[in-house]
This record gives sequence, structure tokens and C-alpha cells, in this order.
Amino acid sequence: MSTTTEQLAGAPATTLLRFATAGSVDDGKSTLVGRLLHDSKSVLADQMEAVEQASRGRGAEGPDLALLTDGLRAEREQGITIDVAYRYFATPRRRFILADTPGHVQYTRNMVTGASTAELAVILVDARKGVVEQTRRHAAIAALLRVPHVVLAVNKMDLVGYQEPVFAAVTEEFTAFATELGVPEITAIPISALVGDNVVAASAHMDWYGGPTVLEHLEGVQLADDATSGPPRLPVQLVIRHDGERHYAGQLVTGRLRVGDTVTVQPSGRVTTVTAIDVLGRPAEVASAGASLSVRLADQIDVGRGDMITAGPRAPRLTKAVEATACHVADTPLTVGRRLLLKHTTRTVKAIVEEIPSRLTLDDLSQHPEPGQLVANDIGHIRVRTAEPLALDSYAGSRHTGSFLLIDPVDGTTLAACMAGEPFGARTAEPGAAEPGAADDGWDF
Repeated sequence: MSTTTEQLAGAPATTLLRFATAGSVDDGKSTLVGRLLHDSKSVLADQMEAVEQASRGRGAEGPDLALLTDGLRAEREQGITIDVAYRYFATPRRRFILADTPGHVQYTRNMVTGASTAELAVILVDARKGVVEQTRRHAAIAALLRVPHVVLAVNKMDLVGYQEPVFAAVTEEFTAFATELGVPEITAIPISALVGDNVVAASAHMDWYGGPTVLEHLEGVQLADDATSGPPRLPVQLVIRHDGERHYAGQLVTGRLRVGDTVTVQPSGRVTTVTAIDVLGRPAEVASAGASLSVRLADQIDVGRGDMITAGPRAPRLTKAVEATACHVADTPLTVGRRLLLKHTTRTVKAIVEEIPSRLTLDDLSQHPEPGQLVANDIGHIRVRTAEPLALDSYAGSRHTGSFLLIDPVDGTTLAACMAGEPFGARTAEPGAAEPGAADDGWDF
């Protein structure tokens, strides 16, 4: 049995950390990930053999550890990362789901995918180049997605003579920028991914650094249980009829739900009580965030896919007027007046882009007013109106129910990943009520 298999067998006793890596082109990101997997003994023998064979085919003297994550043929041929590569590994202290994201500007949108569920982001910087535009872009995305922990990995320290002043200068510049963005926690680590300095084992060349290695920090970082502490939110995915009763199934994305809780079904606003909870087919008195479950309600009310069962004092805002920050990920521009679909949890509604007030300029964090459109990899502020009301939390309050996607209604292409702010408009819609001037169906709303 391999080390990885043995570790995974005992993994339920450990916590899980989802983290993403990002960096500009040739900063050594894939090499860092490969070194992390290799030195933590998380690589199977046949995987290592395939990497060694591919490395010899490219004329390398030793194994190119970057090939452990650059899995696509085009990635190996070009020596770059194109798609998000997910890797699963474990140590005796923690389990990990790693999202290795591309460095090229045209693939920045893929970082949004990789970091959307991450609790930590590792941002690489080449010690020789310092903070570049792509570094600022990655920091901005981490801040917008509210990734709670950021690691600045200053790589290729071996190529600058392991000089502490070089590391200090890069750290100071990045920290000033990221702090202005609102990144809550930054940990800087000097490394050499190629040699292995401070990745898994401490470096013998940087005695001036007394902090943790990358793996030590990943194993020891404290994770807040924000999902469980939030208000209960259960987007209904499926209605199951069994023995004459209706069971409403889905994943509890935040909070805790108990039998006997008073709940509100959105957007109808109907109030009822939870009479039973089943988790994995077994009765339970309480369920916590992350659990896939079904509930039964005391009253026979109309509940369907796309509705949301909520509880607690902090109700979501019910609105058709949505204001958000958008990371545009499609090749076609997002323009004012565009008709599209908006997907929020399990609910999909028709929507229209009413306004694009500004686009973020990453050089100085200024807002470029009225850009008219957002193109691929742009980050901007948008205002959208929907045909039906959404039970929307702010993204600052919940990453799960404060985010949504904009989708092309013709071919289903994802256009933008969005983080909701406070909805605009004079008032919040009453549960089940249409806003003035809103049509009942169609695009004219």
C-alpha cells in the first residue's frame, strides 16, 4: 500500500484544507506543487515513473516535478499550465484538496474557478521579478473572493543568492498592495521550489528565516468554521415523494438545522416548521453545513427546486435588483442590455445587465468609470435586474449564498462569476411580491 493510500485511510480524523495556487508565467508554480507532492511522499510510483519518462523525452537531466500537475498534453508540450488541475493528498495532520491554476493572463479566469472554494491561496512571485501585474491580479481575485488566508511564496531565492533584502522588498510591496485590497492575513515564505528550500523541509541556505515551511503552514493554519456559524440556508435541489409525504432535498450550505426549527421558504415567504431531517437516509435531530439531507415540513406548502429554506434572525434579502462585482470569464464581452440567465444556488432566472458602472484597474486599484463592457479577465461592478426575486445574501456575509453565475441562454456558456453586494433600488421586495414595472414573464422586465 502506498503512503498516500495509508494516509487517506486515516484521513477522517484530520481536517480538510482546500487551497489554490497562483502565479505569473514561469514563476515556478507547477514546480512548487510538484515539489510539495513529491517531498510529502504523496506521489505514487507509477506517477513518478511517468514523470521521469516524460522528463527524459524533453531532454531534462532529472525529473521535472512540474509535470505532476501539468497533465494536459498541450501543457506538457508548451511547458505551461492551461487548465485548473486538482490534486488530492494527505499528511498525518491534514487532508488537502489543491487547485493548481494557470499563470497566463488569458487564463486568469481559471483562477476564479480554483479559488472560489479555497480557504487559502498560495501566490508565487519570482524573487528576480518581484510583484508584477499578474501578481496584483491574483491578489485582487483572492481579496474579491474573500479567501481568508494568503501565502506569499517568494520563489527562486537560489537565483538571487538567498538574500534576505530581496525577500524583504518583495514582501513589503506585496503586503502593502494586498492590505489595501482587504486581504485579512498574509504569510510570506522564501522558497526555492526547484531545490526544495522551505517547501517541505527547512532550508539550510536561509538561516535568517525562522518561519514555517510551506507544508508546515498548510498543516497548521487555523480555519474558521464560518459555514457552520452562519444562518441556515438550504437551497432545494429535489422534491422526493415517499409514502405520501414530501421530502425536500439539497445540501445545507451554511448553519445548522434542527428538528422543530421555524423556517421560512423563499421566495414565497411561507413560514413553517421542520418535522424531520434525514441525513444519508438516516433520521437526524440536527444537521450542519455541508451535509446533504432531506427535510419534511409541518405544512403542505408549495416548495420546488430553486426555492430556499432559511431560518434564524438574519434573513436573506429578497430582491430583483442585484449589485455585484463580476469576474468576466467568457471570450465574448459582457455589455449593458445583454439578456442572460442568472444561476444562484439551485435557482436559475432570466436577467438583464442594466449597468456596468466601473471596471477595476489593477495597476493602482482605481475604478475606470462607465467602461461600457467587460471583456475576458476583467473585474468590474455591475447592476443586474432579474425576472424573479432572489433570496440573496451579501458575499461578505456568505460566500455560498452571496455568489452567482451569469450564463449565456443560447449555449449555456458561463459569462461571469459574481459576488453580490448590497442590492440597489429604493426598497427590498416583499416576499412573493412583484416589484413595480416588473413583467410576469419574458425578457421585458
